[in-house]
Amino acid sequence: MSHVREPAVSGTFYPGDPKVLKRDVEGYLANAVFENVDGPIVGIISPHAGFVYSGPVAAYGYKAVQGSSYDTVVVIAPSHRAYFEGAAIQDKGGYRTPLGVIAIDEDISDAILRESEDVTSDTRPHTMEHSLEVQLPFLQVVLKTFKLVPLIMGVQDVRTCGRLADRICDVLRASGKRVLVVGSTDLSHYHPYVQANKLDNTLVHDLEKYDLKALEEDFEKERFEACGYGPIIITMMISKKMGATKSKVLKYLNSGDTSGDKSGVVGYVSSVFYKPSVI
Repeated sequence: MSHVREPAVSGTFYPGDPKVLKRDVEGYLANAVFENVDGPIVGIISPHAGFVYSGPVAAYGYKAVQGSSYDTVVVIAPSHRAYFEGAAIQDKGGYRTPLGVIAIDEDISDAILRESEDVTSDTRPHTMEHSLEVQLPFLQVVLKTFKLVPLIMGVQDVRTCGRLADRICDVLRASGKRVLVVGSTDLSHYHPYVQANKLDNTLVHDLEKYDLKALEEDFEKERFEACGYGPIIITMMISKKMGATKSKVLKYLNSGDTSGDKSGVVGYVSSVFYKPSVI
């Protein structure tokens, strides 16, 4: 394997011991109790904090796809450490977690590179970034076998998001593969509990309504905060283009709900986009 990206936050954001990690993820999944959606899931919005904070919320989205079969998972995550235009893809090799190495889907990754001027092959933004890495143990537990397309976003303007969604969707359709898209984001950061809930509820409402226009307008007018706004909007766009017409918010909490400290919290949401079953 040409390049394996080693874990950056194993032992800090989540347990480094594979047995403990698997046990913890399975515990979060067991505690996620909800009425499942009626139809195949195309996209997920999932948080990316330390598991003790956001794991209970992330588990809802991943439990919704537990036992499903996907050939490839495209994970789109924001950059917290590097500033750059467009998105950086690791197009070869694999991504390691304590649960093993996930192989990159090199065919889809290469095609995205060819088709999108906004995507570059660059492993550097991936090296220390946690927002993509923390999705992987959940995926490994619920899906077992799949390949990965890892994308880290730099600047997240609406126009770039639209172009990326179009090009990625074209590639996914042409591949003929069963694909899941995961958008990684946390919500408001370090506001008092009540204020955080107000900000986050704006985004939660837009997600529940699957309202792209309202979400773009609310973001531009700063009615909510999300470090992964780009991954959210791209996941929604791709899911819609791939046939998902329904959205369901499965869980919202903030760090005040899990830690008890409500003076300055971070918001987390788990939602899915799906194709309703036809009776």
